[in-house]
This record gives sequence, C-alpha cells and structure tokens, in this order.
Amino acid sequence: MIDLFSGLDAWVLISLFLALAFVLAFEFINGFHDTANAVATVIYTKAMPPHLAVLLSGFFNFLGVLLGGVGVAYAIVHLLPVELLINVNTGRGLAMVFSLLAAAIAWNLGTWYFGIPASSSHTLIGSILGVGMANAMINDIPLAEGVNWQKAIDIGASLVVSPIVGFGVAALMLIALKRWRPLSKMHKTPDQRRKLDDKKHPPFWNRLVLVLSALGVSFVHGSNDGQKGIGLIMLVLIGIVPSQFVLNLTSSTYEIERTRDATLHLAQFYQRNNTSLGEYLALGKAREGDLPEQFECNPQQTEPTIAALQENLRGVADYHSMAADKRIETRRFLLCLDDTARKVGKLPDLGAREKADLDKLRKDLTSTTEYAPFWVIFAVALALGVGTMVGWRRVVLTIGEKIGKQGMTYAQGMSAQITAAFAIGLANVFSLPVSTTHVLSSGVAGTMVANRSGLQGSTVKNIMLAWVLTLPVVMCMAAGLFWLASKAIG
Repeated sequence: MIDLFSGLDAWVLISLFLALAFVLAFEFINGFHDTANAVATVIYTKAMPPHLAVLLSGFFNFLGVLLGGVGVAYAIVHLLPVELLINVNTGRGLAMVFSLLAAAIAWNLGTWYFGIPASSSHTLIGSILGVGMANAMINDIPLAEGVNWQKAIDIGASLVVSPIVGFGVAALMLIALKRWRPLSKMHKTPDQRRKLDDKKHPPFWNRLVLVLSALGVSFVHGSNDGQKGIGLIMLVLIGIVPSQFVLNLTSSTYEIERTRDATLHLAQFYQRNNTSLGEYLALGKAREGDLPEQFECNPQQTEPTIAALQENLRGVADYHSMAADKRIETRRFLLCLDDTARKVGKLPDLGAREKADLDKLRKDLTSTTEYAPFWVIFAVALALGVGTMVGWRRVVLTIGEKIGKQGMTYAQGMSAQITAAFAIGLANVFSLPVSTTHVLSSGVAGTMVANRSGLQGSTVKNIMLAWVLTLPVVMCMAAGLFWLASKAIG
C-alpha cells in the first residue's frame, strides 16, 4: 500500500492524510451517532448489558462493512455529476472533500449532543448536493446539471419511503403479535416486568429475538453506512492521487478483457438500435478523431469515445503497463460511456429487454472503476466499529422512552428492530442508501401508535425538525465552505 503514495510532494501527502483522517472521523462519529439506534431496544429492555450490547454492535458493524460490497458507496459518489468526477484535480478534490465532510461532521455532532436521532445518511447526501450545486454556480454550469438529479431523486425516494415503510410494517407486526398472544409477557415494559414479575430481563424467547435483531440491525447498518465512508475515501484518493486509484490496478487480465469486450458490445448495441438511438447519439456522424482536446461527456460523442477507449485498452493485460495519463483518460471514457448508457436506459423508445441488456453492459463497463482496496474497507470498518462503542447513551433514552408517552414493551422493540433490519437489508440489495436512524425511530413510533401509547409531541417534533432541516442546512453549509475553499485555491 505504501508504494502507492511514494513520490508524492510533501503537501500532497499531508493533505491526503488529513482528508483520510476527516473521512475516518466522520465514520467514527457515524458509529456513535447511529449506534444507539441499533442497541437502544436491547439496552432499554435489558435484553443485554449496555457494554456487551455496544461491543457486539461494534463487531457486527465491522463485519457489515467488510462484507457489504461497494454498491451503496458508488450510489453516493454518483450523486455528483459525471463532469465533476471526470475532471477532478488535487485542489478541487481537496476542497470538495473537506467542505462536505466539515459540514456533515458539524451537523452530526450537533444533533448527537442534543440527543436527537438525526440521520448521518441524510447529512452526507445534503453535503454532496451542496458541493455539486456550488460547483455549478462557480463554473457557470446550469443548476440542473450541477448534480446527478436522477440519482438524487432515487436516493431521496428511498430516504422518504423507508421511514414510512418502517412505521407501517412495525405497527402491523405489533398488531399481529398482540392478536396472536394478547396475554403474553412480551407486551410488558421493563418497569412492568420488574414490578409485576420481579424479573429484570425479558422472557427467554423475547430476549433472544431482541438480541438477534439488534445484531442484524448493526450488521446492515455497517454494510449500508460503512459504504458511504468507502465512497468518500475513494473520492479522496481519486482526487488527490488519480494515477494510482482511477482504475483498479489489481484487476486481472480477464477483468480488463471484460471491460474491453463491454465497449465492443456497447457499440454493437447502439448500432442494433440505430433507428431509435441514432439521432440522440449522432451515430455515423462522428469520426474517431472528433473528440475535443478538452474532453466533455456528451452523448453526441459516444462513437469516438468508444473508439478512443478501445484504442487505450488494445493489448493491455495489466493496468500497471498503462501510463498514468492514459489511466486517467481511460476512467474518463468509462465514466462517460456509463453515464450516457444510463441516460439511454431512461429513453421511452427502448424496450424492457434492451434496457436489461444495457444494465448488464454498464456493470461490465464499471467493473474496474467501481472498486475499493481492502485496506480502505478495513479502515472504514474499524472506524465505524470503534465509534460504535462510545457515545451511545444520549440517544438510547430518546428511542426507549421519549418517542412514546409510555415505555417501550418487548414486543415493540422486536417489531421495530426486525422491521429495520429487513428494510435496510433490502436497501443494500438495491444499492440504495437509507437512514438507520429514521427507519428504526419511525418503526418505534409506529409501534407506539399501534399500542395506543400515544407519541410525545416534543420528541417527535424535534426528530421531524431535524429530518426537514438536515438537507437544506447541510447543503448551505457545504456549499458555503466549498465556495470559500475554491476562492482560496484560486
């Protein structure tokens, strides 16, 4: 790993390590900011002692990051427009990363301090959107092109829908449990259990479900939220040390051939659909040498981009053999072709079968650009796991006692946690970032309503206020910081 950074100027090395420290600090804060959501019910219901619960939650967060893949990581990265991703340089890369992280960390620490279950995912997405829009204004780019709005809409929908689903499913699950076993001890609160049964812990089976579902929430939280840190570190590395990280230098010959074949098949796909795509892509109108000297991603330049990419990859069996500038250029071409293919896939004239074929080609195209070295994954896993083991007390009380007017029953805890684990796990399958905080707290709120316990207006108001304010406040903070940083670097 160390050889990847050899030969760098001292100021670049210092900036790089500072940027990496910022990302890992964000993940550490994310750990203790969001951990309470995973352990709140088992701690509040006394299913596990606090320190054991937090230790196991940290370990399962760690495992979740290690085994979670990188789909969500690049869903976050691609919130930024492709033009910003392909033209990032050291100065702009640093300004971008420090601005969005400073805004996200400030908001996370503020909401944690006041014990408000706010969303780290929401915060990070707001920061990225703020940087993208500020970049557009600084460079006189239309705001409509300053952010990948389609990706933003997809992610926004997942952030809005997931708490609603969490509320409804958890409520229905509690209703089902009450009808199935109306007199069960699982419908008691910890205080009622202690006073009526003189027992400190939940009944055995309830305790087992609470523990297993808490570990499940921790695992899926790690796999979802940890990937956001992975995506941020890859932004840092690509922005500051592009020659070493724009392409996966450990790619096998087969993986490189797969990428090369994908470009050939993409050209054939476009020719096969010439009738519906010919005008949009200017098929047959551009020559191989038509790429402008200052490359811009334009669907009208698709054919010469494919030709140039095939030329770059001709005879390449190992990315190490490519010159640094060729690696950077190759990544630009791959990102551009993927972005164009994404836009083509949204066109109404393309059939469902053709869209499915195009999705497969996109996966092959990006197989050597959408990656993360193991040391990056391990570092994020460690930061999130260790962060999980501190700072959990402030939010546990909010989740357990301050959402509803009565304390949480064992059945409510099980319903909320099982719902959260499945909802976040499903989001991981579709590479969608969601908020563990919002899914679980809305699940608890749903069980309170289903249990006719009522909700505490002040707590719900604070949570909703944080939910509503997070995006606009963090967007403005990140945009302002990026503007100042851009002015500073000229």
